Amino acid sequence: MRPYFPAFKALGLIVMIFGLLMAFPLIVSFWLNDGATPAYDKALLITVGCGALLWMFTRSARRDLRVHDGFLLVVSAWVVLPVFGALPLLAHLPELSFTHAYFEAASGLTATGATILREVEDLPVSINLWRTFMHWIGGMGVIVLVVAILPLLGIGGRQMFQAEVPTPMKESSLTPRITETAKGLWMTYILLTVACGLSFRAVGLDGWDALIHAFTVTGLGGFSSKDASLGHFDSVGVEVVTIVFALLAGLNYATHYLALARRSLRPYLRDPEIRHYFAVLAASIGMLTFYLTAVQGGGDVPATLRAVAFHVVSIATSLGLTTQDYTQWPMFAQLWILFLGSFIACSGSTGGGIKMMRAMILYKQFFREIIRSLHPQAVSPVRLGEQPVSESVLHAVLGFSFMYMVSIVSLTLTLSATGLDIVTAFSAVVACINNTGPGLGGVGPAGSYADMNTFQSWLLAFTMILGRLEIFTFLVVLTPSFWRR
Repeated sequence: MRPYFPAFKALGLIVMIFGLLMAFPLIVSFWLNDGATPAYDKALLITVGCGALLWMFTRSARRDLRVHDGFLLVVSAWVVLPVFGALPLLAHLPELSFTHAYFEAASGLTATGATILREVEDLPVSINLWRTFMHWIGGMGVIVLVVAILPLLGIGGRQMFQAEVPTPMKESSLTPRITETAKGLWMTYILLTVACGLSFRAVGLDGWDALIHAFTVTGLGGFSSKDASLGHFDSVGVEVVTIVFALLAGLNYATHYLALARRSLRPYLRDPEIRHYFAVLAASIGMLTFYLTAVQGGGDVPATLRAVAFHVVSIATSLGLTTQDYTQWPMFAQLWILFLGSFIACSGSTGGGIKMMRAMILYKQFFREIIRSLHPQAVSPVRLGEQPVSESVLHAVLGFSFMYMVSIVSLTLTLSATGLDIVTAFSAVVACINNTGPGLGGVGPAGSYADMNTFQSWLLAFTMILGRLEIFTFLVVLTPSFWRR
């Protein structure tokens, strides 16, 4: 056990910091006197206490974190933190089972937005704030936040950062020191959140709804303070703000950071993902608007465009907020927007799925193989922008894509074996592994994950964490060779 003390020592610090973050909804609850203050008192004390005990037990560890420690720490954090994130929910909602509370917290921290709660409008403001605040913390990654703090406590953060953050940020630092990189990304994240909240306020949302939905949108989660999600407001202004900031949150935060640091739009022009990101979304909106208008025999074209544009952006970027029940659309349209959520979000964004960069590499590799079939001696490197993609990266992308498909198929079959219909089982797995939230069938916008039994809830919670850690980070820890020292 002692060889793993450095990772568990850092985990203790992360748990303590996570507990201290509960002070935010605690202060709000006390200020508003919404009745949830005792729940946060208990949750904060338990979380900080458990973190302190773990740190004290492992404080003898002196060495820096290594690669193995980074993987173990990241996986442990994403499995353990939902336990503590569930505590305010369990304390305030005693009728909630631990399984459902863990599911809700895992959905919050992974920025998935799949909920088991009904009548959320009756919840105290601070509870809804905590649910979406978990989106915000998990959207960028609580590990990246802590990387900016741990060096002050004598613990290196590079291994955690590399295990947590998606490509291409794994390949190089934006600034010479990893701590400065993490701080830069979080400052960019905070600025976007503030801008989003102020925009919601400007289009008519009250202060708390604006803040709650700003956390949801910038984290690309899906929780709302309203039972009807954004459909409750029936506001074009609210939907436009959501679309704009969901699109921004779906871009690489490294690109945002560089654009802000250099006071230039050039980083956006040089990012090879962006043109494909907007092109696929625009083409999908146009195609589905035409398709639904034709199927409906004309109808209200502006209303159709409004609904399609919102749901294409929301589901594709893995935000998951809705304004209507899109499962009433023809099945082709439902499957199309669910499919978009598998790859639209850019690498380094708060979105889920395989990411646009991997999709581009797969697409280019496919055509390279066609050229090789016709011209076996031809040299045709795969390029992203001006840069050639190395064979090692190609192999990694192919391996990841294979495991992504295997995970979806195996988890869907497992869920269907428990009695779920195939549409609900498949869409629930896809929605959870892509961290989208709503799916189709019984887990569509008009449905809920509350009807899942204990096994199904735990399996989908595992699926959310698996998707958030981009599969390999989680699977590495499960291999026997990882535990050989």
